[in-house]
Amino acid sequence: MTENKTVPGTEDAGPGSAASRTAVLDDLHVGDIRGAMGTIRQEDTGPRRTLRRRLTTLLAIAGPGLIVMVGDNDAGAFGTYTEAGQNYGTTLLWTLLMLVPVIFVNQEMVLRLGAVTGVGHARLILERFGKFWGAFSVIDLFVLNALTIVTEFVGVSLACSYLGLPKIPTVIVSAVLVVAAVSTGSFRRFERLSLVLVGFSLVIIPIVLMVHPPIGQIAHDFVVPAIPGGSGQLSDVMLLIIAIVGTTVAPWQLFFQQSYVIDKRITPRFIRYGRADLIIGIVIVVAGAAAMMIFCAGTFSGRPEFGNYTDAAGTAAGLGQYVSHTAGVLFAIGLLDASILGAAAVGLSTSYALSDVLSINHSLHRPVTKAKGFYVCYAGLMAVAAVLVLTPGVPLGALTSGVQTLAGVLLPSASVFLLLLCNDKAVLGPWVNGRGVNVFTGIVVWVLVLLSVILTASVLFPDIGSEVILAILGGGGGLGALLGVYLLLASRRARMKALVGKAAEVRAGDTQDEESAGSAPEEDRDTWRMPPLSELARPVLSTQHKLGLMVLRGYLLVAFALVVVKIVQISIGN
Repeated sequence: MTENKTVPGTEDAGPGSAASRTAVLDDLHVGDIRGAMGTIRQEDTGPRRTLRRRLTTLLAIAGPGLIVMVGDNDAGAFGTYTEAGQNYGTTLLWTLLMLVPVIFVNQEMVLRLGAVTGVGHARLILERFGKFWGAFSVIDLFVLNALTIVTEFVGVSLACSYLGLPKIPTVIVSAVLVVAAVSTGSFRRFERLSLVLVGFSLVIIPIVLMVHPPIGQIAHDFVVPAIPGGSGQLSDVMLLIIAIVGTTVAPWQLFFQQSYVIDKRITPRFIRYGRADLIIGIVIVVAGAAAMMIFCAGTFSGRPEFGNYTDAAGTAAGLGQYVSHTAGVLFAIGLLDASILGAAAVGLSTSYALSDVLSINHSLHRPVTKAKGFYVCYAGLMAVAAVLVLTPGVPLGALTSGVQTLAGVLLPSASVFLLLLCNDKAVLGPWVNGRGVNVFTGIVVWVLVLLSVILTASVLFPDIGSEVILAILGGGGGLGALLGVYLLLASRRARMKALVGKAAEVRAGDTQDEESAGSAPEEDRDTWRMPPLSELARPVLSTQHKLGLMVLRGYLLVAFALVVVKIVQISIGN
């Protein structure tokens, strides 16, 4: 494996910084930030004291958070959120509010990783945890993303059918446009096109006003958790909640945002603006998801279609029949917009990851002639997905189900490695996680593991009952509590041991070099960058970490294989 090229003297490292050389990819990944809505010169390192300066900086930085979050409200999300609204009204709105901190913490961690390291997510996993996990992260991402892109073109097909457009030409044209938008050789041009699509995602919001929803009930359901239908429907509701989690927090988001931040040349100095960009994106994605649940609840409540969800095309037809033709058209336009933006983002996530691991040229700043492998991978994914959607007899329903299931199976592992990387002082130096973030993320990871187990079991055993689900949640919750107590005690013992060792060194008169990665002064945070990967010592994992990774590896291999077999069986049966 070749090392990422180092670019001496252009690393945004100030005098005295711990990072005199960094792992930045190449000279195209340093320099001016040329965003869709503004430019920040590389030498512009002054403070942003006025409101105008802060606003213009935010406009220039905005993009990564907006695109990754709104891109997540893709065709699959349209299906999941509208199913929740049509089958259960607004009773599941609370799930969106509970997911907000989960989304923010996950994506903020990859924002820091991208800005501080200059290295993609898959490459970091490969270099810090070995070839198995590096290969596994890329292979499972490739399979999952390829299936996800298929669902995006299913969304294109459904939207165009409702709008009266012919299926074959529109799917082909959409695939060509998605490839053309990425292949211009201009990062700024791609980001501008993407932000136009982000703006168009808001076309579904007016539909909420057309159905005149009960504001009081909506406010109640946002903040008061409830499981609709009682114990008899627990298994169905739980699987839908898991689908909401899987479509709102997906593995591809981690890989995409980290690489996109690097490609945009965002450095630690602007992380606070990246967080603001992310928050705006989260607000938009939650507003869109809530809107779909709300207008579907208002449209179908008390009608024969309530509780009998079919697909997004059925939702568009119902809006057109019960609300207005305009409402149906706006929904179809929103679905088409979401599918195109989702396909572009998911495809880029895959191309970034593969190129990162294989050390081939990749950047939206490069023309096709100078990054052939990167663009060929991207175009190939779009072509295969479009062909599958247009091929008669392809079990698109099984593929869509497989996307949600595989995302649920793979998400815990992605979160585990994200947490480990963000506690690696050699990687993040003064930007490593605080204790509060670690505790919260640890709880989230364990909940995701439990949901993953339930989802896998439901695919393998479709008749799974509420008793089994409650047993998994109860037993897993108890085990998680015990594991949490053990880890807290182990962490406390490790800290005490470190303090005793440090005190002994002080008494002996020893002095340590304070320029190590983990001890950079607070004032150097804005300029600290990760050194070249070849200069970093491999992380030493504790016994419990090694045991945990072994268990995770075994579970992932078994679950991944069983789910794939099940999908193949369903496909053959159909």
